[in-house]
Amino acid sequence: MNVKHYALTGASLLALLGLTVGVAYVDLGWLNTPLAMMISAVKAAIIILFFMHVRGASGLVKLLAVTGFFWLAMMFALAFSDFAARGW
Repeated sequence: MNVKHYALTGASLLALLGLTVGVAYVDLGWLNTPLAMMISAVKAAIIILFFMHVRGASGLVKLLAVTGFFWLAMMFALAFSDFAARGW
């Protein structure tokens, strides 16, 4: 990848950061959190695909990246189930 790709990637991350800050100041009710999470997921995807070079990597690297997210989802599910099972 050349410098142009990195500049566009960085600019898109900064634009998404500005969008996240802008959304934080607008009262959308219950949509604030899901919208902020969607924007952060897009930022994470950009970082993984371009800065971590998963986009042009082999199938094994892509499998390992997906496996890492599956593991993270399992950890969140276990933590949330523990949280939900507690009697407050």
